[in-house]
Amino acid sequence: MTDLSRFGVRGDGVADDTAALQRALDETAGELRLAPGTYRLTRPLEVRLDQGRRAISGSGATARLLMAGPGPAVRLTGTHRGSAAPEQTAGEVADSQRMPVLFDLEIAGEHPEADGVEIAYAWQPTLSRVQVQRCRHGIHVVANNRNVLISDCHIYHNAGAGIFLDKVGLHQINIIGSHISYNRRGGIKVWRSEIRNLQITGNDIEYNFDRDADVSADVWIETGTSSVREVTIASNTIQAVPTSGGSNIRVIGHSVEVGHKAGLISIAGNIISSQETNVYLQWARGITFTGNTFFNGQRHSIHARQSTHLLVGSCVFDHNPDYPRDAQDGLLFEECEGVTLTGLHLVDLLAGSPERGGAIELRACRGVSITDCQILNPAHRGIALERCDRVLVANCLIADTRAQPSMVEAIRDEGSTRACFTGNLS
Repeated sequence: MTDLSRFGVRGDGVADDTAALQRALDETAGELRLAPGTYRLTRPLEVRLDQGRRAISGSGATARLLMAGPGPAVRLTGTHRGSAAPEQTAGEVADSQRMPVLFDLEIAGEHPEADGVEIAYAWQPTLSRVQVQRCRHGIHVVANNRNVLISDCHIYHNAGAGIFLDKVGLHQINIIGSHISYNRRGGIKVWRSEIRNLQITGNDIEYNFDRDADVSADVWIETGTSSVREVTIASNTIQAVPTSGGSNIRVIGHSVEVGHKAGLISIAGNIISSQETNVYLQWARGITFTGNTFFNGQRHSIHARQSTHLLVGSCVFDHNPDYPRDAQDGLLFEECEGVTLTGLHLVDLLAGSPERGGAIELRACRGVSITDCQILNPAHRGIALERCDRVLVANCLIADTRAQPSMVEAIRDEGSTRACFTGNLS
């Protein structure tokens, strides 16, 4: 353990330790290990990766950095502007800058513009067993980075985004086994970034919403003119409370004219619940849903607009009788092309009205296949189609088994062309 007292570090939570800790960091080779205590900062600790391999640890998370000024408590800055290819990470980057590590550390904010950690131009930055709370953004990734690993962290109760990928050029980022909750402007937010290979797996992502904002989301991907592709969202619990404009997962691409900037996304094996809309897609392409459980989508379970090549298979849309029943749930696709819904189990969904809509509703969609689904006890109808083209609905079971049935009709088709209905039972 570094003897910080010789640099004048106090660690009492009162004295400003910024200059002393920066001096200790600059003069300590390798790991800077903080003894138990609270280290008050008024400026960021600058970890300059071109000065050699660096790590900061906090004695089993008994050390706290208290950020009392604007900016990040810790700023990791390297010089890597290339890809992850071996020939571009050789030399100084591989020898001196590889894998900077923060672990076993708590960071808390005491300023409205305090952030937890900022990462820029880094190769293999690794954060493990780090807690960030009461900051603006928890972990703020900017500029160019490669092979980012965030695992076993608690990103909790921050005013901005929990993990914020902000106008970043980034390939290979894994967010694993972490609790990311109560961050008002998004749990994991990807904003106008150029990203490939984003993996979000095995996390608890909960209650990331802002009642005063127009939009909230637990996982929020919005590309602007950039592109985000090759994304896995798997084996997470993702839930919140219904808020206006809120989604558990929100994916927005570029525009209706350029609809392929957000895509090649696999959403698999998640529990997704308790928001205005569980999953909202717009201008997205190539999205696969497999093995998810959806419930308590206040307005919709899935709402997709002007998106292409969507596959929803082997998912459950249900409602637990022990929970209050005020959610509509249901699947709505508008102006989408290439929609396959197969092997779905939908139970007791309230979507639609006596006049329009149902548990599964498609409006002005092209290339629709709905097969081998069970739709049990829909409030109004099982499947509702309006002005669709090239439609196949086959081998579905649509039934109302309640003592007082309310289903108006199993399937309604209004104005569709080239439609085939075969082998369905109601």
